[in-house]
Amino acid sequence: MQIDIVTIFPAFFESTLRYGVVARALSAGIASVQTVDLRSFTHDRHRTVDDRPFGGGEGMVLKPEPLTAALESLGLTDKFSRNTIRESVILLSAQGEPLTQKIAQELTSLKRMVLVCGRYEGVDERVPQMHCDREISIGDYVLSGGELGAAVIVDAVMRLLPGVLGNPDSTHYESFGHAHDIDSPLDGPPLAVSPSAGLLDYPHYTRPANFRGYLVPEVLLGGDHLAIRRWRREQALKKTAANRPDLLEKARLSTADCDFLNSLLKPQESE
Repeated sequence: MQIDIVTIFPAFFESTLRYGVVARALSAGIASVQTVDLRSFTHDRHRTVDDRPFGGGEGMVLKPEPLTAALESLGLTDKFSRNTIRESVILLSAQGEPLTQKIAQELTSLKRMVLVCGRYEGVDERVPQMHCDREISIGDYVLSGGELGAAVIVDAVMRLLPGVLGNPDSTHYESFGHAHDIDSPLDGPPLAVSPSAGLLDYPHYTRPANFRGYLVPEVLLGGDHLAIRRWRREQALKKTAANRPDLLEKARLSTADCDFLNSLLKPQESE
């Protein structure tokens, strides 16, 4: 995968590309990243990339000329004239669709991904109209610019590319993972599907079993794989109900799952 990042702060990405799974993907040739300095496509001595908005209002808006020139320098025509199945131009914007694991997985099918880092009050609307296939936000909050969002997308997508992680199943057995097509979350062999599939991940423990009086749950030490899977499923349900109850609306829940979730509400009802 080729990733191009259009930004006014190309040096921002120097450290983010040097560590972890991103660096591993780059060194293995699984992906490549280049930054494009937006200011290189200006023609005034101040290298101006923004201007006041028409109609008045606060803040400054990124101009369409340098952004269009930067994208055209990458060989990208308008979005109606290119193969959007293999390459995609994405604007990082607070108005974009929220980034999810599902979207990150979709992006792995691309041969080329171009990330446009918004800045200031926003981007001239003609840029997404002409060039961008989608707008993505990494959360319901406003950042000073799209650089942090672009770094998040790079990491989220690269770790899903084949060959990047040591264990290819790692991305399935974690928060927001998807279950296989099964009738019940606990059916099948012990490792057929992550007990947290579709939910937040369950708690993890490692040695020592006793750390300053905090003990590893006994069920994890007994070797009963079915009991371990059941416990992990319940803990995933519990954490999801506490932190992200919205995920439960889309999760595939068994009768046992529903009974467990109802049991979590009983203490509250009695208070």
